[in-house]
Amino acid sequence: MSKALAVQTTFADRNEAVEFARKIIDSHLAACVQLSAEVDSFFWWKDGIEHDKEIVVTMKTLEQVYPKLEMLIEELHSYETPEILATPILYGSKGYLEWLKEEILGR
Repeated sequence: MSKALAVQTTFADRNEAVEFARKIIDSHLAACVQLSAEVDSFFWWKDGIEHDKEIVVTMKTLEQVYPKLEMLIEELHSYETPEILATPILYGSKGYLEWLKEEILGR
């Protein structure tokens, strides 16, 4: 069975994040996309410290489709260097993980 992943990125604008989430779901490269409330992000960028408001976007997917998901994130994202982090889901309810697999591979 393919390993489940939680993939995270961020957007500066909620409307862009919503549009992105719909495209990801429509592609069936993730079974679920969640958008956070606005968060404060502090980070180094081009030799300086930046502080911006961002929306954290978390996608539930499978390891075997991750390369396509990463390519689509990079294609759709407005950031020059978007955050793309994939974390293995070590444990989860059987029903949820079966649903996730069916939504991605059963189409």
